[in-house]
Amino acid sequence: MYERKIPKDLDCGMAMIMEIIGGKWKPCLIHNINSGFRRPSELQRLNAKASRRVLNQQLKELEEHGIISRVVYPVLPPKVEYFLTDLGISVLPVIGTMNDWGSQYLDKPEKTPVINDFQRI
Repeated sequence: MYERKIPKDLDCGMAMIMEIIGGKWKPCLIHNINSGFRRPSELQRLNAKASRRVLNQQLKELEEHGIISRVVYPVLPPKVEYFLTDLGISVLPVIGTMNDWGSQYLDKPEKTPVINDFQRI
């Protein structure tokens, strides 16, 4: 297994949440699983621009962090479903806020960045 040469600095809340849900597709996966899409094929169809490998990797990372659980049913062909854990349910307000902000941003007539005082320095 890969071992990082420089350890991650996870001593603040923002770094921790970015470690857990900071992947490109992780918030979408959490949102989709919460919406009732639990099979890998459904998640692949909903996130068609993501490769199957990337989705599987990000699902595995969410499972390792305890956000989702993976259930394999003993049938042929094998059936796999993903469910949110209690920890995963606790992150839904964050995902919901991200979704709301993104929807509001889409509705903006002009999408010009706002320059604040820090950017002028």
